[in-house]
Amino acid sequence: MNDALQSLLDLLDLERIEEDIFRGTSRPSVVPRVFGGQVAAQALVAAGRTVPGDRTPHSLHAYFLRPGDAGAPIVYTVDRIRDGRSFTTRRVVAVQHGQPVFHLSASFQTYEEGLEHQEPMPAAPDPLTLPTAEEMLPRYAHRFLDPGVAERLLEARAAVDLRYVDEPPFGSVGEPREPKSQVWFRTRGKLDGAIDQPLLHICLVTYVSDMTLLDSVLLAHGRGGWATGDVVGASLDHAMWFHRPFRADEWLLYDQESPSASGGRGLGKGRIFTADGRLAVSVIQEGVVRVPRS
Repeated sequence: MNDALQSLLDLLDLERIEEDIFRGTSRPSVVPRVFGGQVAAQALVAAGRTVPGDRTPHSLHAYFLRPGDAGAPIVYTVDRIRDGRSFTTRRVVAVQHGQPVFHLSASFQTYEEGLEHQEPMPAAPDPLTLPTAEEMLPRYAHRFLDPGVAERLLEARAAVDLRYVDEPPFGSVGEPREPKSQVWFRTRGKLDGAIDQPLLHICLVTYVSDMTLLDSVLLAHGRGGWATGDVVGASLDHAMWFHRPFRADEWLLYDQESPSASGGRGLGKGRIFTADGRLAVSVIQEGVVRVPRS
């Protein structure tokens, strides 16, 4: 396990300050606000710590309300909405400077057998044949408004080995493409011992799920993203459904597409598959995607 992964695990290890109140810190981001995947993952950690250990999340629905301040702690208050025989529901509000910045509802379920079917896994190359972020990102530094962005992106993603199947949006500026994107990812190190719990794997994938989901919106219009200065944006809402068990420290394919963009907003849909073809997670996110005014 590298230092960056340990730092991310520490970030998700919230401080309990009351029975259902937790406090988390933030790590530096490449944008001047808290990374959305971080606050979503921390909120899910807070919810999970009030739920019996035999129940894992099967869905979450969240809204990003205000930009988070990376220099201030975030307080997570958990409401115990319902504890049923099979399902448990929790609501979490994240607060900074006396104002809510994020809201999450999550549902947990005990394991049970049931009907089974899924979409097939799409074709994708072996992740080990694809360039690493360290090999790929420096090639595009000249496209960024600030050449230091490449280094900050590498630092922000140092805990995760994330590999693009095709060129990212900032690699094909001005060339509209089919609004589809794929990345492979896994943590940079194995999770074992006491921390190797299903909830942690789910929270880590929640963290990563916000990194690239709106890329397909940009691809449809030949836009490079905030780093190139041709759009401004932010996550608005985020929903995830956890279908089958998976490990965040083993390769996962994140298959993404955008069915629509309008009104200054873009919609991204994602499916996360295990390397052996099981559909593990479905994701939908809408975000602000605006062309800067001249």
